[in-house]
Amino acid sequence: MDKEIEKQVQQLKEKYDAIGQDLDTHLDGLLHSKPMTYWDYIQTDALLNLQVQRTVLPDEMVFIMYHQINELIFKMILWEIEQLAYNEKLSTNVFTNKLERISRYFDMLATSFTIMQEGMEVEQYLKFRDTLTPASGFQSAQYRLIEFCSTELINLIDYRFRETIDRNTPFEHAFEHLYWQAAGKDYKTGKKLYFLEEFEEKYKDQFVRTMKEYNRINLWTKFKTLPKVDQENVKLRNAMRHYDHTVNVRWVMSHYGAAQKYIGGGDIEATGGSEWQKYMHPRYQRRIFFPDLWSQEELDNWGIDNLTGHKLLT
Repeated sequence: MDKEIEKQVQQLKEKYDAIGQDLDTHLDGLLHSKPMTYWDYIQTDALLNLQVQRTVLPDEMVFIMYHQINELIFKMILWEIEQLAYNEKLSTNVFTNKLERISRYFDMLATSFTIMQEGMEVEQYLKFRDTLTPASGFQSAQYRLIEFCSTELINLIDYRFRETIDRNTPFEHAFEHLYWQAAGKDYKTGKKLYFLEEFEEKYKDQFVRTMKEYNRINLWTKFKTLPKVDQENVKLRNAMRHYDHTVNVRWVMSHYGAAQKYIGGGDIEATGGSEWQKYMHPRYQRRIFFPDLWSQEELDNWGIDNLTGHKLLT
């Protein structure tokens, strides 16, 4: 037997011995197993059968697939954030590289809205959207998880309530004062709209668990635990700023622009019934993951100079 093969067999034996398994049994199984194919590995048949239209309008398929792609990318982002959050020997190089990787996912999302903005007929959209009520893009649980994992909870609290909430506040109480709660309530009565009630019924327990889990390992807290010299690393700070601006300004404004085209100047409600203009526009909600990395002038103009991006630090 070739020495390299002997070495590999011995390594396999050690691997299976360590878990109390018989190598011969696994080799017999390998002998009778089918070779891997692309379609089995990627599960393309299952993936391509997940698109179920509610109407016969062709552009609804574009709408469904685009949002499913978004959710897959959100999953990729959460996968990367988890690796950063649980890295106990985090270096500036690893932090920077991971943030740049995450930002590329959001860069793709921010530039992809033309697929919807230019890829669907307004007339078709206005017809099939009625069948979606009261579902809403607001109900993307993964996007909420990305927020919880990216920054400290206080930065996601509605500005009107921030002075009343601190680290000793029960998570359930803080949850009721998150910035997006206002978009899911009747502004006259304060009663939660149906789509928010359903959203919370399905995901609230998971949200509160994630809020607790990432309370001290979110990206912003992880950054602040780095040595001071690492916190001053220009490449890392630029990566943090790019991520913050891309998620909370560029991507949001791309979404806002697409909504304006299809819903109009504000006469039409979102499918869930939310006051979508104030919920979405960054100058109203001022969602900022890493507030200390921005100058006062940048904070004052957050979301206003949204198309030119942000200046790189030098």
